[in-house]
Amino acid sequence: MTHRERILAALDHRTPDRVPVDLGSSYATSIHAHAYAEVRRHLGLPSEPEPRYLLPRAVSIIPADDIMERFQIDTRPLVIGAPDRQRGGFTADDVFVDEWQVTWTKPEGGHFLNTNGPFRHLIDPTPRDLDEFSWPDPEDPGRYRGLRERAQTLAQATDHAIVLDLWVGLVHIAQFMRGFAEWLEDLVLNPTFAEALMERIEDFWVRGAERALAEVGPYVDVVQFVEDLATQRGPMMRPDLYRRMIKPHHRRMAEVVKRQGKRLLFHCCGSARAFLPDFIDIGVDAITPVQVSAAHMDTRCLKREFGRDLAFWGGIDTAEVLPRGTPADVRAEVRRRIDDLAASGGFVLCAVHNIQADVPPENIAAMYDEAIEYGRMV
Repeated sequence: MTHRERILAALDHRTPDRVPVDLGSSYATSIHAHAYAEVRRHLGLPSEPEPRYLLPRAVSIIPADDIMERFQIDTRPLVIGAPDRQRGGFTADDVFVDEWQVTWTKPEGGHFLNTNGPFRHLIDPTPRDLDEFSWPDPEDPGRYRGLRERAQTLAQATDHAIVLDLWVGLVHIAQFMRGFAEWLEDLVLNPTFAEALMERIEDFWVRGAERALAEVGPYVDVVQFVEDLATQRGPMMRPDLYRRMIKPHHRRMAEVVKRQGKRLLFHCCGSARAFLPDFIDIGVDAITPVQVSAAHMDTRCLKREFGRDLAFWGGIDTAEVLPRGTPADVRAEVRRRIDDLAASGGFVLCAVHNIQADVPPENIAAMYDEAIEYGRMV
């Protein structure tokens, strides 16, 4: 199979010639710049003076072709451009404000963290506060300039599956703008404001997604958007609250993608099991990152309960095995997840979320080498 055929077979629950693998196709399947430099050194590849960043605030990299070919990666990313009318920017070396007027601060040696937002300190916000805010423009031409050409070039120059990375979803943006605790409280105590905020963000997302998908046409295979609805232990909110207030928005967002015949990859960290029936219901094809260290995320059980309707993308533990295990431990982890998830297709292998700075390069190589070798035996 070609790389593209292999990914599509897995997502369509057909058995590919080997388990497909991903690195760097999305905002949450990439690699930290430090780990990237170390694995290049380990493999004897020349250093990159200016690597391409996929998401600068996560210090994550779009790997170069030599790494992708060495690990036989089946995917390639396609990222929306920056708006021409860019608001915000860096206010200091370690602080920047994004187009949603959300402040991000980078602690020493860490990632940028959301530290403030335009509605964070409002005591009793109303929809009128939203009317007074200057919202980002989803039609800004900078977002789409050259997008079709880049998609066409990728599709025609390679036989890889092209993954379009759309914006993070309305839950994330609402939390960034309002504050994590404040937004969760609003869902119960101030639902009028919470609903109005989500409607504004959904409008941006839907209009932008429709424009992006019109631009990329037939050249994109998979579309991802990012939400987080769970913690390490369980759902972030009651599932019935999700179904009443958030799921209708997610359904409309998913419909934009599905109308274009694209496979939908839904990112949700944590113990996401309670929401999987809802994701299937709105048309999600695959869930990522399959956080195996979280509660209720046993891969054998997930495959048995949901594997007919949902594919799994990720699955290799980044909490313990990748950073702290030996290469032999990593190889055993790869075999376990393939055994649990790959029967009759339905599995794309990669790390749970981005490979972090503390992962030894030997373990990264062991993960992909074992995936290719053992993945042919399924």
